[in-house]
Amino acid sequence: MRFCPYAQRAILVALAKGIPHDVVNVNLKRKPEFLLERNPMGKVPTIERADGGILYESLIVSDYLDESYPNRPLNSSDPFQKALDRVWVELFSSVTTQFYKVLFSAADATAQENHMKEFVSAVARFDKELTRRETKFFGGDNYPGMLDYMIWPWFERAPVLKVLFPNLYDYESAKQEHPRLESWRQAMKEDPAVKEFYLSVDIHLKFMQSHMEGSPNYDILEESGAKL
Repeated sequence: MRFCPYAQRAILVALAKGIPHDVVNVNLKRKPEFLLERNPMGKVPTIERADGGILYESLIVSDYLDESYPNRPLNSSDPFQKALDRVWVELFSSVTTQFYKVLFSAADATAQENHMKEFVSAVARFDKELTRRETKFFGGDNYPGMLDYMIWPWFERAPVLKVLFPNLYDYESAKQEHPRLESWRQAMKEDPAVKEFYLSVDIHLKFMQSHMEGSPNYDILEESGAKL
């Protein structure tokens, strides 16, 4: 699904490593039978190999692609560093959880404000970790690694919060308070894989608004004539 951050994880890995692939986008509100035949949970990303082998779940798919195509490895060759990066991927679930709670708790102003505070606090941990590493990317100074690509989709979407909830999310202050993370965000926007699959804040906003209203518009890009 073109707007799914979990599917974006796998796409970013494929693009970064130059893996030939075809993309089939699906409507997750009306899941096609061909998807359910391959993944009973009907989730994306789901990948199918040329020999018919099926895998799903974004982290599993991303690791499989990295291990199967050795050019430009995204995971560290050091077992400890690889495990540490996976710890941070798991910690990022606190960011994603609060992100969606903010979006879908508008009916309860107090709860929404608390979720936003938790979101900002969870993001701040990553600024501290990047500062500790003293590298341009979480994966090093040369180019993004697996951790970078696994967390990027939500940073691409984060500016939507300042548009939807300007009184709750002071985005400009957040950038100043987390300078290392802001430098990382700007560097990620220049990464070829990120640039190829990047969607503007306006596009993300339109999709999220339709999703929050209960009728996600999966055809926004087609309607606008933008790249699918």
